[in-house]
Amino acid sequence: MMHRFRYDALPVSRWRNGGGETREIVSFPPGAADFGWRASIATLDASGPFSLFPGVDRVITLLQGDSPLLQSGQQAHRLQRHQPWRFAGDAAVQATVHGRCSDFNIMTRRDSWRADVSIVQDSPQQSLHGVAYVLSGAWQCASGDMLQPAQGIWWLDEALTLAPQSCDALLLWCRLSRVL
Repeated sequence: MMHRFRYDALPVSRWRNGGGETREIVSFPPGAADFGWRASIATLDASGPFSLFPGVDRVITLLQGDSPLLQSGQQAHRLQRHQPWRFAGDAAVQATVHGRCSDFNIMTRRDSWRADVSIVQDSPQQSLHGVAYVLSGAWQCASGDMLQPAQGIWWLDEALTLAPQSCDALLLWCRLSRVL
């Protein structure tokens, strides 16, 4: 099953703490109380704590804007544009933001799913399950469908291939795999 999406058509949910908003791409399985995996794009407007997600692994990728500093205990990490960063959802993470930014988030229930996120530009990508989001240029599915910037696709149990169609093609590629 394949599902296309556009950033501007994703539903927006403001955070309870007022520090940002989330545009959910998908929470899988749809309608379930607990997700197996979830993909979204968040906009951070202010500093504050990340929500805790026990038993969940997260990968966050800065798409644009300020490079927030993420701190957990004695560890600190500054997000850099288009560089995925993996961390445990159980960790208490505090974000320090000095300006507005947006990021792509993938969360996977660690006992059932794993996500590998990369930024790709010049080679076709293929996976049985995943989420892809076009950062620039054009990408084409094997079916012939074209994806442009701020468009994406998520799929399960279907081999999907995306190939770059322009010299400026840049793609956020998230390969999902089931944990056995």
